[in-house]
Amino acid sequence: MPAVPLESRLLQALAPWREAGGWCVAFSGGLDSTVLLHLLAQLARSEALPALSALHVHHGLQAAADGWPAHCQVVCRSLGIPLRVERVQVAVGGSIEQAARDARYRAFQANLGEGQVLLTAQHLDDQAETLLFRLLRGAGLRGLAAMPASRSLGGGRLCRPLLGVSRAELEAYAQTHRLDWVEDPSNQDPRFSRNYLRREIMPRLASHWPQAVAGMARCAAHLREAEDLLAELAAIDLRACRQPSELDWPDWLDLPRIALEPLRRLSAARQRNLLRAWLGQLTRLPDSDHWAGWESLRDAGDDADPIWRLESGELRRGAGRIWWLPADWRAAAGPFVWERPAHPLLLPGNGRLALLGEVPAGPLRVDYRRGGEVLALAGRGRRDLKRLLNEAGVPSFLRGRLPLLFRADELLAVANIPGLDSPREGGWRLSWSPPTNDPGLS
Repeated sequence: MPAVPLESRLLQALAPWREAGGWCVAFSGGLDSTVLLHLLAQLARSEALPALSALHVHHGLQAAADGWPAHCQVVCRSLGIPLRVERVQVAVGGSIEQAARDARYRAFQANLGEGQVLLTAQHLDDQAETLLFRLLRGAGLRGLAAMPASRSLGGGRLCRPLLGVSRAELEAYAQTHRLDWVEDPSNQDPRFSRNYLRREIMPRLASHWPQAVAGMARCAAHLREAEDLLAELAAIDLRACRQPSELDWPDWLDLPRIALEPLRRLSAARQRNLLRAWLGQLTRLPDSDHWAGWESLRDAGDDADPIWRLESGELRRGAGRIWWLPADWRAAAGPFVWERPAHPLLLPGNGRLALLGEVPAGPLRVDYRRGGEVLALAGRGRRDLKRLLNEAGVPSFLRGRLPLLFRADELLAVANIPGLDSPREGGWRLSWSPPTNDPGLS
């Protein structure tokens, strides 16, 4: 059976995005992206494709790279494809490979318009190397699933249409069409893990198992399918943990949260699967050893105040829920004199406070818990505020942010807490609107 032409395979891989607002090629000037750009330029002569453009990201990490933007401009001009050159700063420290990748993808996202598709030239050999690299690092299923054929990126999509094409096929195409490309000297440096795998390990594997690359790429595809199934299961479990209940309090506090009891009823593996899906949108996921923090949080007694600290914030328990608090969550600072209580009071970093109804006589001030406060309640006399908050089920992490209204040293009300947010005689209510610009409250 004759081989399917590379152009036809590329067109088939890109079929879902034929109506996109534009195709932008991530063009490094190297072999892989040069072949991809040339293939698309050839196809555009006979096919109705979205508008083509190219983006070259200049990292400035080596002297040899200074001439690459000019080379890319020459190639794009010969093909009639517009080129943008984006210069980025790569953070120093840690893995230079990872830092360069992070800078590159930030540039990709910044330059990708709504509904557009960014095309990158990773191929079959790259997929196999990624699988082996992550396997050696002890990655989980998500990591071993390697590179997806497409994913969201900003307001558009990132697509890898050459994942089914080998490096040898790309080299053959480039030679047939006499293409020119640049060689990155750093690709020859075996100190970089990827280069060591590509130059030393993969050839040895292929010499003994000629189908090693194809086999590993196929394995990655199977793992990707398994990961997709786990993502579907996590979505089902998340819906169950987000169902409203009598414990779904408070409805005005828009922190990310899930119900604890439905989560507890799942197996340990399904709990971790759900949490990975949920937390993956909020923070960098912990390694395997750090998951003991989840078990401590889950299994702590009802009177405990457990915390599971993660890179971008922490998980807390309260009111039958697991709550996500961003890293900048903290108790608010006061006090503030409320000089015009008929008008809302803006609280620095903590939203807005308003008196609804008849304004009580002043002078009034707003502060936060410091300990030892008491509140007079109709028919109950003076009660300790800590006990009242316990009775109301107010999560401990929220108490340092709840605005308190005082007249001189007398505590009049606690914002938003039913039964505590208005005086004994009624007539007004203390209403707090948490800040919507806070990453944890928006």
